[in-house]
Amino acid sequence: MLDIKGKQEQIKTQELFALTEKLVSKRGELLSRQGILKEIIARIAEEKADERLREQEFFLRYCSTTDEHIKKLRGELAELESLQRKKITEVLKVRRFKQSLEQLKEQAKRDFISEQEKIEQKQLDEMAAVGFRQRQCGDVND
Repeated sequence: MLDIKGKQEQIKTQELFALTEKLVSKRGELLSRQGILKEIIARIAEEKADERLREQEFFLRYCSTTDEHIKKLRGELAELESLQRKKITEVLKVRRFKQSLEQLKEQAKRDFISEQEKIEQKQLDEMAAVGFRQRQCGDVND
């Protein structure tokens, strides 16, 4: 059972890492898109008035497409973050269960060793008692 829970923990941790990598990638894409928009706005602001109007017109067309993409990315990020929180909960749940099993295993091992020591001590006591009786009986016969 402990091995099974160990494998489950390993699989869920790998899933969590994959999900986190995807989340980081989407965040990077979002930041990149936002950065591009800021750069374009800054560049347009530096243009002369007649050139700036043409650039603004192009930017407004481009911006609506990019804005939709940014909204979509934000939605995906929210979904991925929710999945990540659920996956973290799953990993922690499996890890706690595995740790409980490990503690039970250790306790069972300690109990077994203690019981074996008691059995050995009882056997040693019995052998000592038999030896003592034999010596007493040997002294009486002599």
